[in-house]
Parts: sequence; C-alpha cells; structure tokens
Amino acid sequence: MGDAPIKLDIENGVALVTLNRPEALNSFTADMHRALATALDNVEADKSVRALVITGAGRGFCAGQDLNERQRSPNDPPPDLGETLDKYYNPLVRRLYSFPLPTIAAVNGVAAGAGANFALSCDLLFAARSAKFIQAFSKIGLSPDAGGTWFLPRLIGRSKALGLALTAEPLMAEDAERIGLIWKVVDDDALMDIVMKIARQFAAGPTAGFRKIKENLAKGGANSLDAQLDLERDSQRELGLTHDYMEGTTAFLEKRKPVFKGE
Repeated sequence: MGDAPIKLDIENGVALVTLNRPEALNSFTADMHRALATALDNVEADKSVRALVITGAGRGFCAGQDLNERQRSPNDPPPDLGETLDKYYNPLVRRLYSFPLPTIAAVNGVAAGAGANFALSCDLLFAARSAKFIQAFSKIGLSPDAGGTWFLPRLIGRSKALGLALTAEPLMAEDAERIGLIWKVVDDDALMDIVMKIARQFAAGPTAGFRKIKENLAKGGANSLDAQLDLERDSQRELGLTHDYMEGTTAFLEKRKPVFKGE
C-alpha cells in the first residue's frame, strides 16, 4: 500500500493493521481515520479473519491527534472538537470495543492522548519495554477523550486515573503492566513475534466462545448479579450447541488438540 496511512496484511487468519505515518508518530488525521475505517470494514468482511492486531510503524504507536491539522489563523473561529470526536474517534472506540473478533494492540512505542486511549478499547494490550503511555490532554487544556475517562478508572482506579490525567506524566510500559493498564510488557525485539503468536492462537480458537466472553464481560460491569447469572446461563445454552464446544470436549476426553471451526 506504499505510503498509505494504514496498512492491512492478512495471513493465517490474522489481520494486521499498521498505523503508517511514522514521520508523525502515527498521529491521526482525517484521512488516516477514513483509511482505518475502511481497513476494519475489509477485516470484518473477510470470513477468513479470526483475530485482529493493531500496531504502529516506526518508533511510535500513535501520538493521538495530529495538531497540525487543527491549525487556525488568529481570525478563524475556534474548532468544534466535539465534531471530530463524533465523526471519527467515538465510532472507532465503539467499534473496537465491540469488535466481533479478539483484538490485540501491540504498542511498539509512545502512545499519547487519543493514541493511548483508543488502544485501551482492544481486548489485550502488549507493550514493548521502551513504550510509554501519556495522557497528554491537560498540557493543552483538554480532558481525556477517545474513552479515556471511561477506561482509565475501570482499569486502574480513580486515584491513578486522575494522576495520569492531571499531571500528563509518562507511564512506562513496565509500570503500566504493574498497575493493570495493559496485559503484558515484552522486550522490544520480541513484541511482534509474541503478539502474532497469540493472534494465531486466537485465530485457531473457538470464535463464538471468544465473542461471548467479550460481550459478557462488557455487560458485567453494569448488570446486577441476577442479570449477569441469567446472561451466563443464556450464553452457555447457546455455546453448548456449537461445533466448537463438542469438538473441545471431545478433544479433551481423547487427550488431543482440538480443531475448532469458528463461527
């Protein structure tokens, strides 16, 4: 795809989406948002894809919004930042959070502002040891967006979330793992090998079960215990009718590796 702002590679059931503006630390422009939406459309339409990985080209994952795109002359009216969120960031976060397949963010470098927060909408976050997360909004008089004020307190608690948002201090990958913001930190040169290995495992797994795990955990934070127990019951009833459940239990009893078909 040359210098396209988004690269999409599909192999062995895994879609690899690469944010491809390394000269700008993969910061978002309108063109990049549109290209990413198209790439995700293609991923969802390709029935061979059973896992999604998102990473960045070069030395950064994503530096958030490209502020060069928001430059105004002194006489211009101020921009409507809410319009940008409505049009691009909020649909992206909603889409990734509810994506029907397992999603992995491979954070290869700095993830700042919306670049840090949209990554949190993925199911698993792996980070290179040199990576860092920055809630940079307060430095320019803004509050976190792209889901940051929703994800952060749920993942790391109110105190840590406020500290990161108010101070805009960088959080190194090892500390992000320690406080529960991400799943795992790995050596820089091993990041993509490890992430792609996990993605291929997901691609060979029971996708209906994965989808229900995502859906049920997403609903669990708002449901009462009674409602969640009912949801679990309904999910198990549905999953118990799938080929992959029968294959999984048969393979367990036969002491062999299961061969899942997916949805």
